[in-house]
Amino acid sequence: MSINQGHLEKSISRLFRKKLAIFSISLLIIIYLTSLFIEWISPYGYATQDLSMVRSSPSFDHWLGTDNAGRDILTRVFWGVQNSLIITLISIISGSLFIGVTLGLISGYFGKWIDGLIQRIGEVFASFPDIFLIILLVATIRPRVVSWIISIEDKTFLEGLIRSGIADYLIISFALVAFSWYGMSRFVRGQVLTLQRSEFIESAKAIGCSNSRILIFHVLPNVMSTIIVTTTMSMGVFVGTEIILGFLGLGVQPPRPSLGVMLSETGNLSVIRSYPWMLIGPGLVSSLLLLSWNILGDSLNDVFNPRTK
Repeated sequence: MSINQGHLEKSISRLFRKKLAIFSISLLIIIYLTSLFIEWISPYGYATQDLSMVRSSPSFDHWLGTDNAGRDILTRVFWGVQNSLIITLISIISGSLFIGVTLGLISGYFGKWIDGLIQRIGEVFASFPDIFLIILLVATIRPRVVSWIISIEDKTFLEGLIRSGIADYLIISFALVAFSWYGMSRFVRGQVLTLQRSEFIESAKAIGCSNSRILIFHVLPNVMSTIIVTTTMSMGVFVGTEIILGFLGLGVQPPRPSLGVMLSETGNLSVIRSYPWMLIGPGLVSSLLLLSWNILGDSLNDVFNPRTK
């Protein structure tokens, strides 16, 4: 067989018996669904200003108050979550899942010089502090990407690309992808090396299955638990990194909201003392996102780990 269905079903059953895991999943679903439908839920736009309500305290009209420009904080918080979700999904799918899993399968299965080449390239990326190089990369490529998109707007009928935030999505996602693939690749490679001498792999080779078929239909299903756990734990890291970039002014650029930018606007002690609600909204949601992803990642690691009961 190519995948232990019983183990998978048992692991999922164990996951649903963990109250903290279920709470984290429910909280993430609520936050992300709200962010996706915030345009229809909230009566305000993320850039809607009311200069008569600048830094207004929470009320029935503005549940989390307003910011320096009289914009509804609750609306901007969930728009910031939506932007964070888009960036993390692009990074996870293109970096960890596509590049990382593919290179991990190839590296572990074929070995020899291919394995050596992939591992040496990965070690070069892993030898530097990720966050500092991500910051450097974002700061370096932003002007070039923005100029490229502006030229596209000038030469085609596609207008509003910069305003839509697509430049920020591309820049931040590219920086995250560049440093996210190696961790996934290393974990998958380790699992593939363990499976190399399994009976079902030897049987597949004996009956003439191609390498691609063995990798896709026999090896990949058996490393899914590793992929699921690593992806879940990476989501928290990506969310945190996106918030840090926004805090430093290198993330999603105004007027589009960013949790990091909203937190940076309250980076003054006098602002926190006088207008604490400006920190509570983005700070609470950021903390809940990071905490939920970490709890979920730990729970998945427990239920998929064969050494735990």
